[in-house]
Amino acid sequence: MKILLLSAYTARSHQYWIDSLLNMFPNDHWTVLSLPPRYFSWRIRGNSLSWAYNERDTLEQHYDLIVATSMVDLSALRGLVPAIARIPTLVYFHENQFAYPLSSNQQGQQVEPQILNLYTALAADCVVFNSEYNRASFLDGATQLLKKLPDHVPNNLVPLIRDKSHVVAVPIRDITHPDSPQCSSATRFSIVWNHRWEYDKGVDQLLACLQKLPSELDLTFHIVGQAFRQTPKSMTNVLECLKERDWLGQCGYIENRHGYLSLLQKTHAVLSTALHDFQGLSVLEACLSGCWPIVPNRLAYREFIPESNRYFDGFGKIGRAKIQEAESAAELMTSIYAQWHRNELPRFSSPQCNAVLVDTLTPQYKALFSACLQTR
Repeated sequence: MKILLLSAYTARSHQYWIDSLLNMFPNDHWTVLSLPPRYFSWRIRGNSLSWAYNERDTLEQHYDLIVATSMVDLSALRGLVPAIARIPTLVYFHENQFAYPLSSNQQGQQVEPQILNLYTALAADCVVFNSEYNRASFLDGATQLLKKLPDHVPNNLVPLIRDKSHVVAVPIRDITHPDSPQCSSATRFSIVWNHRWEYDKGVDQLLACLQKLPSELDLTFHIVGQAFRQTPKSMTNVLECLKERDWLGQCGYIENRHGYLSLLQKTHAVLSTALHDFQGLSVLEACLSGCWPIVPNRLAYREFIPESNRYFDGFGKIGRAKIQEAESAAELMTSIYAQWHRNELPRFSSPQCNAVLVDTLTPQYKALFSACLQTR
C-alpha cells in the first residue's frame, strides 16, 4: 500500500510509534509528514494550514490509506485539500484533550483542543486509542462537553465515534527480558523514575513518596526522564532529598537507547507518580525489562499493571487522601525491597505487559488497516 502518515505534534512517544509502524510494515510505501512538538496552541490549530499550503504536492499524491495522529486537524485539512477527502483515514489517539491535566498556565484554554479532537474523530473513518482508559475518558469527556453547548447539538455524535473506535496499544520493540536476574548481585536496591520532568508526571507526588520512605533503606534512585526549560520547582527538592540520603543514582535524560535499556535491565523496580499516562510507555518498557512496577491505581495502569503492584490513588482528593497515596506508594516499595533483601525477588514478568510487544500487535494493526480500507 501507499500510506500517508500525518503527525501534527511529534513528541518522542509519537516518533516512537511512527518508527514502530515503519518497521512493522516495511513492504508498504510510507510518506511521513510531521511537525515539531512546540507552540501547542498554534500547532493543533494551524497544522492544516501549514500542510495544505506548504505540502500540497505531497498531499495530492495517490494514497491507499491515511494514518493520522489525533492532533491533526483532519476536518479542516480535508476541506482545504479535497484530494484527500475520499481516502480512507485512520486516526490514532495517543492521548485525548479531555483527560489531560492542565498546568496553571493552561487554565481556561482547554475547550478548543477538545473541540478539535472531537472534529477529527468524527472526520475519521476509523478511530484507534492506545488504551481503554484513553477511549473511555475521551467518550465521557466528549459527552460532558456536548451537554454544555447551547443549542443545535446533534444527539448521536458520541455513539458515531464509539461505533468506529478500537483499542490497540503502541507496540513496544527492542526489549529483551533477561533470562536471569542481571541485578541479583547488586548491593543496593535500585529504583528508576523514568518520566518527563513536568507537572503532569507528578513530581510533587514523587517528593511526598520519598519523604515517607524510611531513611535507613539502602536504595539507589535513578531519575532519568527528559528535562525541559521549565522544570517543576519541586524537582530541585527531589534531587536534594536523594542526595542527602545518598540515594541518587543516574540523573538526567539518557540519549543512547542501548544505555537506557541496559539501565532498566540492571534495575529492580520502576516507580510512577504520574497524573496522566494514557498507556505509560516508560513504565511498560521497564516492566518488560524485568523491573517491578510501583504505580498508582489510576489511568491506563489498571489495564497493564497487576493490581498487587498498584498503590492507593489519592490524586484529586484532599487532606488525608493525598498523604495516604504517598504512604501507600512507600509501603509497596518497602515491601518489594524486603523481598529483594531476602533474596526472594525474581525479575518481573506479566502477560498484561507482554500484550504490547511488537510481535503481538502487528496482526492487530494489519487488521485495522484492512478494516479501514473497507470503509470506502
